[in-house]
Amino acid sequence: MRLTNFSDYSLRVLIYLATKQEKSSIAEVSRSFNVSENHLVKVVHRLSCLGYVQSTRGRNGGIKLGMDPEKINLGKIIVELEPDLDIAECFNESRNACHIFPVCRLKKFLDKAKKAFLKTLGEYTLADVIKNKSELKSYL
Repeated sequence: MRLTNFSDYSLRVLIYLATKQEKSSIAEVSRSFNVSENHLVKVVHRLSCLGYVQSTRGRNGGIKLGMDPEKINLGKIIVELEPDLDIAECFNESRNACHIFPVCRLKKFLDKAKKAFLKTLGEYTLADVIKNKSELKSYL
């Protein structure tokens, strides 16, 4: 299973904001991770819509974490951000063209793996990710 760049960048933004604990800018996050500002504008907008980030426009504007890191569940955010969690063609009825689908048992195993992946992520929060905050700061 592979996360989209959008989810990856979203998690990086959250880590950055949780580590800095002060108002930041998209430009700062962009420089820190060497990621396009245009990509991050879309990411921050989505995170703002979901309540994970507070965004303020204007001269004294910026972005900051919208809730405590302890309340940001990694499994939940991945489910909210990923466009679909179809790890194989057969998970999507409209795109499924697999000829062995009616008798194939692989989907069952892949579905179990996906559920385990999300369950494991669901056991952690952003607070768990930033427990080494001082080390993270030195890289940001």
